[in-house]
Order: sequence, then structure tokens, then C-alpha cells
Amino acid sequence: MKHLPTRLAECLVIEPEVYVDDRGYFYEAWNAQRASGPGLPTAFVQHNVSRSRYGVLRGLHYQWPQHPQGKLISVLEGEVYDVAVDIRRGSPSFGQHVAAILSADNRRQFWVPPGFAHGFLVLSQTALVTYLCTAPYHRGSDQALRWDDPALAIDWPLAEVTLSPKDAAAPLLADVPPERLPVYAP
Repeated sequence: MKHLPTRLAECLVIEPEVYVDDRGYFYEAWNAQRASGPGLPTAFVQHNVSRSRYGVLRGLHYQWPQHPQGKLISVLEGEVYDVAVDIRRGSPSFGQHVAAILSADNRRQFWVPPGFAHGFLVLSQTALVTYLCTAPYHRGSDQALRWDDPALAIDWPLAEVTLSPKDAAAPLLADVPPERLPVYAP
């Protein structure tokens, strides 16, 4: 597996080695020994699957203060624009984001560590997204940020998106009380 760095050092794009022949293809979606690297977990406790249609934007989500989640995201069908935002108070990259195109064709994975908000926008007719999580879902810690917060300056590739009521009502980063944001620990 190749680890491709992003401009936010903690976030990685992972490219598996794919074996293709006339029958189709095979690749290891996760192997703790082969994927281990700086900041990557060796164990996951929850596996989520989401199917969405074109223009659906899910996010920007994070968990705090209990059960902060790291997520390893991949796409089994379709294509998404996947985004991670550093929301750790005191981080040198606070409020900055990084994005990656994930698709069934490129088979790339995106590591979003705890302390980052995560969201994705479906660019294909439908997308089947899967993500491994380092902590279980915790309703009381479930948080969201406004997807179109001008301070984050995320250049989403679609102007019109479909949101859940929760995501549509999410606050701007500047309006989130400091105690509801993770703390940077170098």
C-alpha cells in the first residue's frame, strides 16, 4: 500500500496494490501490518456503509468530547469528493481542510484522524461509501459543522447539494463553543 501525503500531515490518501486480470480485480482493503504508518490505527471498532445519490452532501461531522473517531473512508461504487477539516484548538492548521476524490475506479482510501471534521459530496449518480471507525458512534458526542462555512473556504465541486436537516442547521466553526472542539496535542 502506498501512503500519499496531503497538505495536512495527519490526513493520508492510501492507494492499495490492485491485482487485475481477465476475471476482474482483487485488493486488500485493509491489512494492519501493510497499512501501518505514521498516525494510522491498527484496530477499528465500527464499520459503516452509506449509499447516497448525486448531489448528497454528508457532513461535516465529528465526535467530541467522548469517543473521538478516526475514519478510513473508501468508495465501492461511484465517486465522491471527500473532505477533512482540522478543528483541533491550538493546531497550526486549525480551520484548514484537505480534499480527495475517492472512487470505485481509483480505489483510494482517505484516512481522517480524530480531531478532524469529515464530509463527502456524491459526484456520481449514486455512491456506496464504506468507512472503518476507531471509536463507536456516540449520540451525545455527535457534532456537525456548516458545510459552506466561508471561513473554511471549501471549494465543493457542486453548487447545489442535498443535506439532512441536521447538516443544514449545523453551526459555523466560529460559533462552536471552544469546549465542543478537540484540542491539539502535538
